[in-house]
Amino acid sequence: MSDPTDGDGPTPDGDGPTPERDEGPQADEDPGVPSEAVLDELFATIESRKEELPDGSYTASLFTHEKGENAVLEKIGEETTEAILAAKDDDREELTYESADLVYHLLVLFAMKDLDVDDLREELRDRF
Repeated sequence: MSDPTDGDGPTPDGDGPTPERDEGPQADEDPGVPSEAVLDELFATIESRKEELPDGSYTASLFTHEKGENAVLEKIGEETTEAILAAKDDDREELTYESADLVYHLLVLFAMKDLDVDDLREELRDRF
């Protein structure tokens, strides 16, 4: 993933930089990042954007949006719908893409609510 805070391309729905272009290094830029660390690195970047609020950052804009957390909640609803439609259409590539958008926005919501990836891991572990 490149840095969506610096991205200037439209999202699939045309409303600005895509989060996957806003957070962290491209896979080809840092091939040494183990896949199991991706969520932790993404969440650390989200937390950094929350703290620093850099200009031009899509992630930072979610923390300062005039709609407040409703902006993120709307994105979660939108990405959920898109993931459902991709699954219904048996489009594995699109399902993966939209699921990544959904997880990203869910992690932004976690940061807003002062939760983190470990909270999610603990909940999932408790369900075993």
